[in-house]
Amino acid sequence: MKTPAQHDVAVYIGRFQPFHHGHNALLQSALDSAKHVVVVVGSAYQARTPKNPFTWAERAEMIKLALTPQQRDRLHFLPMRDYYNQARWVEAVRQGVMQIATQIGLGPRPQIALVGHFKDATSSYLKHFDGWLLHSLPRAGAIDAVHLRHALFASHPQALDATLSALASAAPSTTLEFLRAWSALPYLPALKQEWQALAQYHEIWKVAPYPPVFVTVDCVVRCADHVLLIQRGQAPGVGLHAVPGGFIEQRETAYQSALRELQEETGLQLLESSMQASLKGNAVFDHPDRSQRGRTITHAFYFDLGQRPLPEVKGSDDALSATWFPISKLVSMEEQFHDDHFHMLDHFLGLSTQPT
Repeated sequence: MKTPAQHDVAVYIGRFQPFHHGHNALLQSALDSAKHVVVVVGSAYQARTPKNPFTWAERAEMIKLALTPQQRDRLHFLPMRDYYNQARWVEAVRQGVMQIATQIGLGPRPQIALVGHFKDATSSYLKHFDGWLLHSLPRAGAIDAVHLRHALFASHPQALDATLSALASAAPSTTLEFLRAWSALPYLPALKQEWQALAQYHEIWKVAPYPPVFVTVDCVVRCADHVLLIQRGQAPGVGLHAVPGGFIEQRETAYQSALRELQEETGLQLLESSMQASLKGNAVFDHPDRSQRGRTITHAFYFDLGQRPLPEVKGSDDALSATWFPISKLVSMEEQFHDDHFHMLDHFLGLSTQPT
C-alpha cells in the first residue's frame, strides 16, 4: 500500500448501521493510506427503519467518536442517497468526492484510492471506479451490523446495559455509549415493533422450499403538478409516505392489479378509459435490497391526469390517508418515504437532478 504522501484522498464507502470494529479496521487503513479520507455514508436519506435506524448525521457522529482529534481533522463525510441504479450511484459518488477534493484545494487531478473489501455480491460496486486505485483488504472477522441491530431490537429495556456489554467485542466502546444514549430517544420502541413484525413475516416464509420472490404493483399518479401519496397503515413502514400499490392478484394482469390497488387505497374514481389515456409509462423496480420484506419486484405505472382539478381521494384499505402533495415539496420529504418509493417518484418525475 502506498504511503499517505502518495495518495491525496482515500475513499471508504459504507452504511455503518451501526459503526463496528470491522468498519473501524477499514477506516484506519484508509487513514494510513492518504492525507484526506472521504467517508461515503450510504442510504443517507432513508426513513428510520429496522434496516436504517440511524440518520447519516448520527452515523457520522459514531465514526468521529471512535477517532482521535487529529484523525477527525482529516475526515470528510459525503452523504449519498440510494439511487438503486449502480451507474448513476457511481457517478454521484465520483462527483461528490471531486467536489470535496476541490473544496480542500487538491487541484483537478487528485490521486484517489478506494478502500474496501469484497464481502459478497453486494460489494461488486468496488470494481466500477475506473482510475481510482483499489485497496481490497481482508474482512476483519465475522462482524455484521445486521446482528448488532437485531441484538439492539431484541433486547428488553431493562437488559439494555447487558446487551451492550455483550457487544463489546463487536463495536468500539464509543459506539456502544452512543447506542446507550440513542436508546433513550423516542425512536427505539417503534423500530422494535417494526422489527418484530418483519421477523414474524420472515418466519412465516422460512418454511417455503425456495426463498420467496414477491410481485407487487405501484401507481405514480400526477395531476396539476401534484402527486397522489398514501400514508401506510401497516408494517413495514407504518406512517411513512408511499405511492399506492400492493400485491398482484392471481387472476389479474399487473395493470389490472395496479388500478384495483389504486382505487382500494385512495378511492380515486375515474373511468378506465381515462386512466388508460393518462398512462404515460411503466417500469420494473427489482433491486434485491429495495424491500425489507424480502426479494420484491414491483411493476410501477405512471399516470398523468393533466391540469384538471384534483380528484377527490380518501385513504382506505391499508392506507391511513391519501393526499395530493405538490411535486415541488417531494425532495424535502425524502426521509419520510417507505422503501424505494422516493426513487420511483424520482424515476418518473425527475426530482433529483443533482447527485445529493
